[in-house]
Amino acid sequence: MKIANAVVLVTGANRGIGQAFVRELLARGARKVYAGSRDPANISPQAGVHPLRLDVNKPEDVASAVAQAPDVTLVINNAGIAQTGGFLAEDSEAVARRMFETNFFAVLRMSKAFAPVLAANGGGGLLNVLSIASWVNGSELAAYSASKSAAWSLTNSLRYELAAQKTQVLGLHMAFVDTDLTRGLDAPKSSPADIVSRTLDALEAGLDEVLADDLTQQVKRGLAADRLSYLPQRA
Repeated sequence: MKIANAVVLVTGANRGIGQAFVRELLARGARKVYAGSRDPANISPQAGVHPLRLDVNKPEDVASAVAQAPDVTLVINNAGIAQTGGFLAEDSEAVARRMFETNFFAVLRMSKAFAPVLAANGGGGLLNVLSIASWVNGSELAAYSASKSAAWSLTNSLRYELAAQKTQVLGLHMAFVDTDLTRGLDAPKSSPADIVSRTLDALEAGLDEVLADDLTQQVKRGLAADRLSYLPQRA
């Protein structure tokens, strides 16, 4: 789909990748951007941006967003959370439930709620922000990785389910990005602007999946070749 004249809803739009999406969408000619945030006061005022109170974990907020944004042609499911820790940690069940609630069930909730809106507006697009962690898992981000794997599976299924209404479904995979979410991690990071630019290029090219940085592309090639050397090795 094309960004010019599109009406877009971005979840988690107040910072990081979400904020970068808002900026780039406007630069590419989007007619309107609904910027979803739990606190709309955190959205910087600018022409074309419509702050929207939206906690994706609250069904009532999602229903309200549908009512307030009936003209949406593209939904970007960007809101997500992360927490370090392995599955054998004492609080792993509670952490996993938190990760899945936001990173999987909220994406499902938003996608179901806005699918009829997209259909009514000609099909449009659905863009789910995933991760390189959709494919690999270690002890540092165990529950986060599992939730992103589930979201990847959800994205692939939605692609088939929404094909009849001509909705393009794009999955975004990336490694670490320089945002508040990764501030404490000592690792190479891409800029949000670079990730968003590559992602919107892929969307406009009609692709199903975008591997938005070199490491993600390398890992995906390794998966395709059945070379799993990047996984931690047992002693």
